[in-house]
Amino acid sequence: MTRPPIRRVASDVRRGRGAARREAEAAIRRQAASDLDAYVAFDPAAIRERADAVDRAVAKGEDPGPLAGVLVSVKDLYALDGTPLRAGSKRPLPAWSEGFLVRSLRRLGAVFAGKTHTVEFAFGAVGLNPNTGTPVNPWDPAEHRAPGGSSAGAGVSLWEGSARIALGSDTGGSIRIPASATGVVGMRPTTGRWPTTGVVPLSTTLDTVGLLTHTAEDLRHAFLALDPPAGSDREPAGSLSEGISGLRIGVPASRLWTDAEPDIQAVVRGALVELEAAGAMLLDVDVPELDEAGERYFDGRIVQPEFLGFLERELPEWIPLLHSIIGKRLGAAGEVRAIDYLAALDARHRLSARAHARLTAERVDLLATPTLPIAPPPLAALSRLGAYRDANRAMLSGTCPASMLDMCAISLPAGLDGEGMPVGLQLMGPSGGDLRLLAQAAVVEGVLGTNLTRLGTPPRVPA
Repeated sequence: MTRPPIRRVASDVRRGRGAARREAEAAIRRQAASDLDAYVAFDPAAIRERADAVDRAVAKGEDPGPLAGVLVSVKDLYALDGTPLRAGSKRPLPAWSEGFLVRSLRRLGAVFAGKTHTVEFAFGAVGLNPNTGTPVNPWDPAEHRAPGGSSAGAGVSLWEGSARIALGSDTGGSIRIPASATGVVGMRPTTGRWPTTGVVPLSTTLDTVGLLTHTAEDLRHAFLALDPPAGSDREPAGSLSEGISGLRIGVPASRLWTDAEPDIQAVVRGALVELEAAGAMLLDVDVPELDEAGERYFDGRIVQPEFLGFLERELPEWIPLLHSIIGKRLGAAGEVRAIDYLAALDARHRLSARAHARLTAERVDLLATPTLPIAPPPLAALSRLGAYRDANRAMLSGTCPASMLDMCAISLPAGLDGEGMPVGLQLMGPSGGDLRLLAQAAVVEGVLGTNLTRLGTPPRVPA
C-alpha cells in the first residue's frame, strides 16, 4: 500500500495535475469494497458533486485551497449540510447549522466523504453503539474489536481509504483513543483554540474539535491550513529543521505508565529509547497532577452534569431513548450540587497551573506516556455492563488527564502489542503550544516512521 501525503494530493489538484473527481472515485470504490462499517451515512452522489465543483474551479483558473480534493470523513456529532445529524442516537436531531471546522474545510477545498459512527452523544471511550452500529477495528482478522471512541468511525475511515482526514471531537480523549486503537495519528488541540460551533456538546468545559490523519505531517499540513501562524500567535510554530536532537521528553512517574499492560509499556518505552538514540533527552519527572486530574475527571462532577444539562435544556425527549450503557452512567449527574461543580472547575484550573509550572521548572518540552493502557477489547467481552464500564474507564484513563490539565496532546503509532494490536505513544504539550507540538510530533515520526512503515497494513485492509 502506498499513500501520498495530502500536501501532494492537494497540490496536484490545485495545479491541474490531478483531479478531485479521481480522488473521489477512488474513495467511493474503497468504501464499497470495505466491510469495516465506518459510516452511518455515505453518499457517493454528494461526494462526486463536491469533487466536480473543485475541478471546475481549477479549470476556471481559481485556487480551491490548500486541501483541494482531500477527502474528509465527519464524525456524526457535527452538522453537515445535506446529511442528518443523529449524534449516535436513535433518531435524527433537529436541524443544526454547520460550524467552524466544517465551514473552514469547505473554504479550503475539502470534499466531505460522509458521516462516521460515534458513540451515542459521544459519551463513551470504547466506540460501542448499539443504536447505529460499531465499526470494526481492522487490526484483528478474526474478532470484532472496539475501534476506540467516541469518534468510533474516524480511524477506521482512514484505513478504509475513503478519507485522508477524519474529523473527531475530544472531551476526555475521543480523538486520541481511536487514533491509538486503530494505529493512526490524532490530536487534541488546546481547549478553546478552535470553536466547537456546529457540534453537539458533551462538556462545555472540556470539549475540543480536531483531526485524525495517517501521519503527523498530514495532520500538521491540515492544521496549518486551518490555523496558520500569525504574528500575534502565542507560541513559535516550531521548525522541522530543529530535528530531534535536544528535545527534552519528560517520562512521568504516573499511573498512566504503571497501569498500562506490560507489553504496551514495553512498546512505548522501546519507541522512546529509539528517540533517545536519535538525540532526544529522556527525563524522569514527577507530575502528580496527572494522577489527580484523572481522579477528578472520573468523579463525574464536570462532564456528566454538563451533558445532562444540555439534554434537559435542548433535547429532553431524547433522555428516555438513551441506551442503557449511556443512561445508567448518567444516573447520578443530576445529584451533583452547584457548589461541587464550581469547586471541580476551580480545582481543574489550580491543577493545570501547577502542572504547567512544573514543566517549566523541569525545562521539559513535552510529556510522554502510553495513549491507552489496554488493547482494544473484543466486543464479545463487553456484553455485561460492568465489563463495559471497566473497559471504558481504562480506555479513558490514559487521555483524560491532559484534557483536565488543559494541555494539547497527540497520539502517534508506536508499534504493535503481543496481540498484534496498535499501541499509541501520547505526547502532551503545554496549553497553547499546539504548533510546536505538531512540529515535534513530525520530528518524532521522522525517527519512528509512519504507521505504514512501523505497523504495516491491518489484516482487514487490502495491501
